[in-house]
Amino acid sequence: MFVLLCLLVAPACGSRLPESAFEPAARTPTGPAAAGPLRVGIIASTTSPVGGDAFSGPGEGARAYFDRVNAQGGIGGRRVEVETCDDGGSGIGNTGCVHRLVDRRRVFALVATTALDYAGAPLVSRAGVPDIGGQPIGAAYDTYPHLYGIYGSQAPRTGGAPGWGGTLYGGTEVYRYFKTARGARSAAVVAYNQSASAAYARLVTQGLKAEGYAVTQEQVDFALPNFRAVAADLKARGTDLVFDALDAHGNARLCEAMDGAGVRVTAKVTNVQNWNDDVATAYARAPHCRNALWVTGSSRNHADAAHPAVREFRAALRGRTLTQWQLEGWAAAMWFTDAARSCLPDVTRACVEGFLNRAEPYTARGLLLPVSFTPSPTPPEERRTCLSVARWQDGRGWLDQGPDMTENCFTVPQLPYRP
Repeated sequence: MFVLLCLLVAPACGSRLPESAFEPAARTPTGPAAAGPLRVGIIASTTSPVGGDAFSGPGEGARAYFDRVNAQGGIGGRRVEVETCDDGGSGIGNTGCVHRLVDRRRVFALVATTALDYAGAPLVSRAGVPDIGGQPIGAAYDTYPHLYGIYGSQAPRTGGAPGWGGTLYGGTEVYRYFKTARGARSAAVVAYNQSASAAYARLVTQGLKAEGYAVTQEQVDFALPNFRAVAADLKARGTDLVFDALDAHGNARLCEAMDGAGVRVTAKVTNVQNWNDDVATAYARAPHCRNALWVTGSSRNHADAAHPAVREFRAALRGRTLTQWQLEGWAAAMWFTDAARSCLPDVTRACVEGFLNRAEPYTARGLLLPVSFTPSPTPPEERRTCLSVARWQDGRGWLDQGPDMTENCFTVPQLPYRP
């Protein structure tokens, strides 16, 4: 998946309020409704340099789930009250959102955070506010306690350096899949000359090489990308696979350039951020590349209407252009709701985090691959890792490939990288 590997520099200042200040004040026990609403916050870089709506999906899915919860009577009779904040994609804006939601609005928890620069993460952690089901765009969810990314983490998360002494680890299951299932042997990785994009591209390249691929790295200018030159080089090399560290707009332009140059690949592999139903429109001028689009992830295909949990999601968001990030935001809100309900009648942060930290992995009714937060004192050398795989076909949309995601698994090495 496309993860913007930003190294967040946290400001020294932060919330000075004690943990008790964020807990619901003592009330006379006159029933669940008397406890008042459960207030949750959603921070998203809805407007950002990456482009409008690029980071809005998880919040949309989470709000839709909470609407459903409230329509069914809330959590133990308590309505879920959602407060949103657009941080503009900047660290200063993100810190401002944290102060607004945590210090002033005193939210019980954050849900489905999707921040380009999560500079406020240490403030959230210091305040003891659980952040549940956030997108790991940076290293925050492998760094700070009280933060629970949507894909889980084995890192110690002590609040110091990310991962294990500043080093994170990623598997090669995606590249193993295409080598095994599609017979691919060569690949190109296309990225912007922007730090986060380039860092992710290096990680992809490292994984491909570990699986024995011949790899070509292609870089374009973030402001004025020359995708035609990239396409010409891809055609000359006869590349099997194309991976990217690009946004949705950049992907569409790359595909147009590939079609224009007559490039035909086994798979144009994109990321979960671009796994949406806008493909026919966004890639309208690239029919060949469009029908070679593949995507991998750690959540169930949002187009899999045969699955009951997906059907519920699709029914709730009927009429909208659906995205995988919406489904993951829906799963994040479900996660919070299940945790809170497990604590009834006394919903406290400590109890909610006890649910999140339990040994039994969480799957959101089968929407997620098993998620857990069991810390490992030493980094893993290899792991058995599963993945969901889908490809686009005109007239049919995103179609699942291979076995069910719970069975599409490989034991692969875990490669170190520094965010």
